[in-house]
Amino acid sequence: MKGKIVISIRLRSDCLFVNGLLLLLVFQLFQSCGSSDSVFELSPQQSMSITGKGPGQDAARNPYGDSKSVAVVKNIGEAPFVVRIQEKDALIMEEELKGSERKEFLLEKGYQLYLDSQEMAKAKVNFKKFN
Repeated sequence: MKGKIVISIRLRSDCLFVNGLLLLLVFQLFQSCGSSDSVFELSPQQSMSITGKGPGQDAARNPYGDSKSVAVVKNIGEAPFVVRIQEKDALIMEEELKGSERKEFLLEKGYQLYLDSQEMAKAKVNFKKFN
C-alpha cells in the first residue's frame, strides 16, 4: 500500500512539474507571437517593402495593420537608409535613419512601409498598437 501512495505522490509532483513546464513554454510562445521584431539586411540600391502591400508581398507582418499602428525602426548597422511611407502611389513621408538611430513612425490603415538603401544596411522593425 505504501508503494502505491509513494508512486501516486511521485506522479502528481511529476505532473505538476510537467504542467508548470508546459505553461511556461506556452507563455513564452505567446510572448514571441505578440512581439513582431524583424531584422532585415539591405543590399546596396535596394528598396524593400516591409508592410502594407499584403500577404506574400510584405517582408514583415504587421499584426496591427487593420488599424493605426506604430512602426519602430532601428538602424542596427552603420550605413544610413531611408524609411519611406506611402499610401498606394502617394508619398506620405521619407526620413533618413543614420547608424544606431531609432525612430517611431505612425502607420494609418493602408499605409505601406519601405526601407531604401544605397549601401549595405541592417534594420530592425517592430510594430506596436497605436494608443
